[in-house]
Amino acid sequence: MTPEFASKRAKSLPVHLIEAAGAEKAVKALPIAQRKWAIAGGFTGALGQSILLPDGKGGITGALFGWGDARKRGARRFAIADFAASAPEGVWRLEGELSAEEAEEAALGWLLGAYRFDRYKTLPAPKAKLAAPKGVDAARLLTIAKAAYLARDLINTPTNDMGPVALEAAARKVAKAHKARISVTTGEALLKKNFPMIHAVGRASAEAPRLIDISWGMKSHPKVTLVGKGVCFDTGGLDLKPAAGMRLMKKDMGGAANILALADMVMAQRLPVRLRVLIPAVENAVSANAFRPGDILTSRKGLTVEIGNTDAEGRLVLADALALGSEEKPDLMIDMATLTGAARVATGLDLPPYFTDDAALAGDLETAAAAARDPIWRLPLYDAYDEDITSSIADLDNAPAGGFGGAITAALFLRRFVGDGIPWAHFDIHGFTNSSKPGRPKGGECMAARACFAMLEARYGR
Repeated sequence: MTPEFASKRAKSLPVHLIEAAGAEKAVKALPIAQRKWAIAGGFTGALGQSILLPDGKGGITGALFGWGDARKRGARRFAIADFAASAPEGVWRLEGELSAEEAEEAALGWLLGAYRFDRYKTLPAPKAKLAAPKGVDAARLLTIAKAAYLARDLINTPTNDMGPVALEAAARKVAKAHKARISVTTGEALLKKNFPMIHAVGRASAEAPRLIDISWGMKSHPKVTLVGKGVCFDTGGLDLKPAAGMRLMKKDMGGAANILALADMVMAQRLPVRLRVLIPAVENAVSANAFRPGDILTSRKGLTVEIGNTDAEGRLVLADALALGSEEKPDLMIDMATLTGAARVATGLDLPPYFTDDAALAGDLETAAAAARDPIWRLPLYDAYDEDITSSIADLDNAPAGGFGGAITAALFLRRFVGDGIPWAHFDIHGFTNSSKPGRPKGGECMAARACFAMLEARYGR
């Protein structure tokens, strides 16, 4: 499906956004019949509370929506999507004292809440549409929402329809839409072109592993390289996951999905950057030729890696891609991956941690994330833990014993494959909303991509 605002010519009904502190005054100002209705309905302006206003003729003349207070709105993003989900059919407009940032967030929340994944099941389309608030860049918001829909669709699609071949097709579709160049290295060609760890992780699958490489933009512009983990399904390999651990592993390509969404935003808005997108697309399967615990792999960078656990495969495929991306010394490199359960333990399902050694980049990301209402949280690249990823018989161990600080040691592992002096950030995302929230239906989720896009806009202009 495609996000949309209502036609500018359509008649609309007002949704009055009423803060809790001003609810009594607002209710008193209503016509007497509506005032009695709002009082009988117990309207207090609490965030998310709504009540329809009758016109006295059996119809609706508008609605009141509780706008709470600034603190509660800060804790509950996209609250207006609660109203959008239950509003009667028709076109609605926002009425209230909204800053430009609040109007943008509310409009985006409405669009994001309208998403439905209906590839396999007919679902009712949202009945209510929103008229784009005055002053917001409607085209930009639609670009962002469309990209978020893309990420959600890719993650929600099960692996029988979203394996490495289908992920490549999705990447080709994005590239074609923006007239970007794309090349794909597949199967045994990965060995010939020196991507040994991508090949090792994906060779046991019925669908050959591949490295997707998209480039776009003018050579004179700053180089921005995006890398996404595209593990289309993760059985754990020979270190097999239990059934419960495999249930949601269709989302293990969430990094790739979000990187494609971010790239789609960048190209649609034509940011003045030289963009490169690298996606190692594999399935970590079980077969006679699967890589084994105890194997030692030689990476593209030349570092050797002892396989402590075949279920720590995402960092292996990312390592070869990061090494490739570093070779042209980009001005900025960002990777996203559904990498560790330790990240979820550290910050929960809703707050993706990120890692960077670059203070300026961290500052830009924090500012952009707050403005975009796309929360992120910086965790440390703690150098003292670097010794934990070493092996007695190889340069590195992909799964150090102990298990503590797992998100940090995974990030430290990846850092070994990033070229010196390259500003780099690594995002360890969940990529999934486990229970529905305003603007975020249960299922695949676009995480950190909007924050990164806002940062790129601020750094490089539009």
